[in-house]
Amino acid sequence: MIVVLTPNPAVDVTYCVAKQQIGVTQRVLTVLRHPGGKGINVSRILTSHGADTLCVLPLAGETGRWISREAQELGQSVRPVWIDGESRTTTTIVDDLHHPTMYGEPGPDADAAQWRELTAVIEETLEGADALVISGSLPPGVPATMVGTWVSAARRAGVLSLVDVSGKALLAAARAGADICKPNREELQTATGCGDVADAAAVLLEAGAGCVVVSAGHEGIEAYGLDGLATSVSAVPEVTGNPTGAGDAATAGLLLAWLDGQSLRECLTHAAAFGAAAVLRPVAGEVDDRALARFLTDTPITER
Repeated sequence: MIVVLTPNPAVDVTYCVAKQQIGVTQRVLTVLRHPGGKGINVSRILTSHGADTLCVLPLAGETGRWISREAQELGQSVRPVWIDGESRTTTTIVDDLHHPTMYGEPGPDADAAQWRELTAVIEETLEGADALVISGSLPPGVPATMVGTWVSAARRAGVLSLVDVSGKALLAAARAGADICKPNREELQTATGCGDVADAAAVLLEAGAGCVVVSAGHEGIEAYGLDGLATSVSAVPEVTGNPTGAGDAATAGLLLAWLDGQSLRECLTHAAAFGAAAVLRPVAGEVDDRALARFLTDTPITER
């Protein structure tokens, strides 16, 4: 069983327009609404590929109730922790010409007691679990050290931890001994202050991370380990579409292969294939399964 924590869930609204323009009234061609936040996206993909997952969600207000209800209707097991305020909404503008533009609200400002309650729920759900995924941003007022607290809980329970966060929270996860830190290249460089990716990964490894997996979009995905060696695979070539959520799909693919005991190269290959298959879907949290099967069997994903 995989416990997936989304620290800052949202209603994800996707507006499809003919062409993104600033300062111009635009007609929205289609509107899509679904429960979102990086962890929810990861959980949806894990669930749709046979994994037993539990989505732990700090939720607030009517928006939070909508997220909980819709996530369950999509087949996800949800463990809500109710906090003050109102859960957030993110709005993504998509056309066929540009990279999507996303506007993300900050989220509710819960008090310390409610975050302690969330931590207690995580500790409870980790009993008998195989992995803990922590994925997404933190709401306002939540200290980055909370991520370290959750990673430490996984270590005490003997549970694999995979963390996809940014900023000081990424450093906190490494210091707490996260088994896998999975930032994208920009997040890694910003958090560590190192322009060179290998040097930046070394900062997390020296802090205590077991492995650092870095996604770099169309340039592929690479992993750095304590043995000083790096492994990377190329991205699936000639795939175009909506890249929103591709990183979350890569996280799901990586974890599925990791828990299956596959080699590091195979784990990265699965991450690349899942990420590419997500680009072909209109919203985050889904992958094109036909394309995924083709990418895993017929597409030349090369190793460096």
